[in-house]
Amino acid sequence: MKVTVDQDRCVAAGQCAATAPDVFDQREDDGVVVLLTDVPPAELADDVRYAAAICPALAIHLME
Repeated sequence: MKVTVDQDRCVAAGQCAATAPDVFDQREDDGVVVLLTDVPPAELADDVRYAAAICPALAIHLME
């Protein structure tokens, strides 16, 4: 799985960072998503998929 994020689209809801904190974080100043790894380990795949699914801005993109 490869993960990309669209920081311009992000609305800083923080659901991704709460769901998959080893993959997503937020910038201190504005809360916009920060991608910590673009190829997460297989054991985090379900959490990453869930984070992408619940992102209110659809700012997380997955390539399986």
